[in-house]
Amino acid sequence: MISLDETIASTVNTSNSLLQLVVIVNASNNISYNQPKLDPLTVWNSNGITFADNNTIGLSPYGIFINQHNTIYVPNRYTTSIKIWSNESVNSTTIISAGSSGYHAIFVASNNDMYIASKTHPSPQITRWNSNTNNSDVAVYMSSYSFGLFIDINNTLYFSIRDQHHVLSRSLVSSSNTLTVVAGTSCSGSSINMLNRPHGIAVDTNFDLYGADYGNNRVQRFRLGQSNAITINITLQLNDPIGVVMDSNKYLYIADLNNHRVISSGPFGSRCIVGCSGSSGSTANKLDGARNIAFDSYSNLFVTDQGNGRLQKFQLLTDLCGK
Repeated sequence: MISLDETIASTVNTSNSLLQLVVIVNASNNISYNQPKLDPLTVWNSNGITFADNNTIGLSPYGIFINQHNTIYVPNRYTTSIKIWSNESVNSTTIISAGSSGYHAIFVASNNDMYIASKTHPSPQITRWNSNTNNSDVAVYMSSYSFGLFIDINNTLYFSIRDQHHVLSRSLVSSSNTLTVVAGTSCSGSSINMLNRPHGIAVDTNFDLYGADYGNNRVQRFRLGQSNAITINITLQLNDPIGVVMDSNKYLYIADLNNHRVISSGPFGSRCIVGCSGSSGSTANKLDGARNIAFDSYSNLFVTDQGNGRLQKFQLLTDLCGK
C-alpha cells in the first residue's frame, strides 16, 4: 500500500507536480478523523476499558466519531442528545438537536459541523448542526434509514440507505441538492453491482468507496466511477459486518456485529483485533454486538458495544511502525 508521504514524494516528479502537491496537502487538511499509520501486526490490549456506559450514552449505542483533537461524539438513539467528550475528558457535554430523535450515525466535518442521521418523522433525514451558530438544519431528506455517513476530502457527503440497498452522495460545497448514486442498484442482491442492506462506509483519498455489505456478509470496494465492486479479501468468516474504518495504509478495520469482534484486513490476510473469544459477553475482553469503531490520535481503538450499552476503549500495546 502507498502512504500519503510516498504519494507526495512520487507526485513531485510529475509534470504537474506543484498543482498535484497542493491538492494532496489540502486533502490532508480536510480530514477530520484519525487515520493512524499502523503496522499490520499491531496489537491492542484484549481487555477493554469502559469509557461510557448506558447511564451516559443510552441503550444500544450505534454511532461514534473521534476527531483529530480526540473529541469523542456519541449520539443517543432514544433521545435528542449527543454526548461529547473534549480530549477524552472524564466529563461530557450534552448537545441537544431540536426536532430529531433516534440517531443512527454521526460524522463531524473538518469545520466541526456535525452531520447526524436520524429516524425523524415524518421522514428520515440527515441533520447538520452548525458549530458556529449552534443551530441545526436538514442537509438531506431520505427515503429510508441511514446507518453510515462519511465526508470525503472534497467535502462530499456519502450516506448508505439500508433498505434501499444503495449509497448516495451530495456535495456540501454546491448549492445544488442533487443526490448521486455511488453504489448499489436500489434492489437487494449479491452480484458485483448490488448491495444488501449496506451500513458503515469509508472513502479514501482516491475517492474509492468501501462499504459494509451487511446482508451479504462482505465488504465491497467501489472504485471511483465504477458500478461494479471488488470484494475485499477477508479470510475470516463474517457475520453481519456493520462498521468499517481505514488506517493510512488503507487496511480496513471491521466491526463484525454478530461475531462480537473487530477484525482487520492486511497483507497477511485478516485477523481478529479485539473480542476474539468467539462468543458474546460483558466481561472486559468480550463484546455483545460490535457496532461501530473509531481511532483516537494515539491509535487506541473505541468500539460501541451495542448489546452491553457501553463504549469500550482498547489501548494500543505495540505498533512496529512507531507513532
